[in-house]
Amino acid sequence: MQPAPPALQLAQRLRQLRQQWSDVRLTQEKLATAFSVEEKLAAATVSSWESLSTPKLPPRHRLLAYARFFATQRSVEAAPPTLLALEELTADEHAVYETLESELLTLRGAAAGDSAEEEIAFSRSWHFADTGRVTFVCAELPSEETGPLTDPTNPNYTELQAFADVDALMELHGHVRAENPKMLVHYKIPAEIDRDDLTGHLILLGGFVWNEITERLSEMARLPIRQFEHPELLTGEIFIADVNGNEKEFWPKWTDRERKVLEEDVGLLARVPNPLNSNRTLTICNGIHSRGVYGAVSSLTDASLRDANERYISTHFGTSESFAILMSVKVINNKAMTPDLGGRGVVLYQWSQRRAA
Repeated sequence: MQPAPPALQLAQRLRQLRQQWSDVRLTQEKLATAFSVEEKLAAATVSSWESLSTPKLPPRHRLLAYARFFATQRSVEAAPPTLLALEELTADEHAVYETLESELLTLRGAAAGDSAEEEIAFSRSWHFADTGRVTFVCAELPSEETGPLTDPTNPNYTELQAFADVDALMELHGHVRAENPKMLVHYKIPAEIDRDDLTGHLILLGGFVWNEITERLSEMARLPIRQFEHPELLTGEIFIADVNGNEKEFWPKWTDRERKVLEEDVGLLARVPNPLNSNRTLTICNGIHSRGVYGAVSSLTDASLRDANERYISTHFGTSESFAILMSVKVINNKAMTPDLGGRGVVLYQWSQRRAA
């Protein structure tokens, strides 16, 4: 007996998932309502995906919602059914989610005419298609944090000695220049920024304590993530994110109780339209400490992981105008390791906003 065509197999699987909980009557309308929390969905569209005669292929992001919804029966414990956020899943539920995600995307790939190991198309995050300018905005270290080489009257004056997060700047600056050889690429401290810089592509490195432009533009971008100076952490600022109306704190981890050796930092990678020019982008690479900033940068520059991480972003945010990821940045031998966004527990929180129709 010949196996069913992949499109029909996917339709059958989606129908089976919806009907798998015998004690719950989950209609196509109820499922569509639950999914509409992120983007409006009609019951007729769900029906077309489950059709056993002429099934339609769901978009990738809808299959990720299926995987998330059916990873746990908690989705239907309340009335009406609820699509939980990815970070709300337990470790066991996240394992189910990953299995379903792989299964459904493989079926979709086969139905679309690709192989089961299809390569998800992805864009290069640091390539800009226009001919504008790119400006890095870096924090300027306070005078008590710098040495004599930051004094312009010193014969050995070194401009970058006054920049915070120089490791992250050097890692990313060369990459952006290579991706955009015909574009002007600058790096400046806040006091040097002019109007033309602010209306081009902006890349903000580091937190807001030493960088008022990062603070101001982050507020204008209206990200559901902010940084907060906590009296229990004197070396950096923790992240706080809005999770279903509740504030969740994200802290670094240490190898000792005295907090002298950093074990794990938290990095932020965010991309939104520039609030001062919607035709350009605003990218934020931030962290609780400098290791978090570097981890956010290297996630899309490290030769061994950047392609996989770009695929992760394309898969999860491909139709989004804005997105943000809080990620775990492991620190080994005092070196920040590049986050693998597809690894378990690496993505601590994620948010996206789709383009208006």
